[in-house]
Amino acid sequence: MNYGVLLALHLLAAIAFAGTVFFEVIVLEGVRKHLPPGIMRAVEAAIGNRTTAVMPWVLLTLYAAGLGLAWQHRAALAQPLASSFGLLLTIKIALAASVFGHFVAAMLWRRRGVLGGRRSHRLHLSVFCHVLTIVVLAKAMFYLQW
Repeated sequence: MNYGVLLALHLLAAIAFAGTVFFEVIVLEGVRKHLPPGIMRAVEAAIGNRTTAVMPWVLLTLYAAGLGLAWQHRAALAQPLASSFGLLLTIKIALAASVFGHFVAAMLWRRRGVLGGRRSHRLHLSVFCHVLTIVVLAKAMFYLQW
């Protein structure tokens, strides 16, 4: 597939995913103190149901396009310590793999009925930190050189 098409798909899916994580971590946490616990649980359940339906498709697009882009940079990935680009891309991919692991864990925990409260908050916060780092690395790959 054309590099530009892969890049556009990857960016759009990344925006959708990062925006969802931002909303859940920053916006919903701010709303929590203004709503009664029962209503907040209902809001979180509704949002959780919707994201469970949409996010697999977003992540499929994000990771499939990401793999296509990584294939285009396979020479840099073959020797990640040979360039700043290769090293930063390798770190970015490792963080993306960790986010995918978080997503799989969340789906399993949700299915088992143990994804809630503190566990959910920590998981979202971890993914949020990963996503922020990935976004910074995505830009740094093209502007930092040593």
